[in-house]
Amino acid sequence: MSGETNLTELIRNMTPTLQHGSYVFTTVADVNDIDRHDTICEFKEVEGVTLVLEQSKADALHLEYDFVAAWITLEVHSALNAVGLTAAISEVLAQNHISCNVIAGFYHDHLFVEHSDAEKAVNLLKQLSKTG
Repeated sequence: MSGETNLTELIRNMTPTLQHGSYVFTTVADVNDIDRHDTICEFKEVEGVTLVLEQSKADALHLEYDFVAAWITLEVHSALNAVGLTAAISEVLAQNHISCNVIAGFYHDHLFVEHSDAEKAVNLLKQLSKTG
């Protein structure tokens, strides 16, 4: 059940996959009015609970947001203690002026990039994977 830790293997096998839809980050003081089936993830901060959810669901709930993102999943099963994958991805995206918010799940890393940069980001990650 443990994931891959070898950086070369992680990069070579990351298989970036663009999920359909538009996603937003928002914050709420109280999550009790939010159906957990509507959220992608949540993170508790002192100021409130950050939620990531589909833009249409945020709109239906009248939630405010500033950033509309595309969601890219790296299909490789990366270990949570793997070193360097986020840095390698961030470097190539930053060199191309693409902002990236990374969320690590148990099995995969998930990248949220500006929606307009989605295809470019996927192509850059595929190129990086070939150089692995």
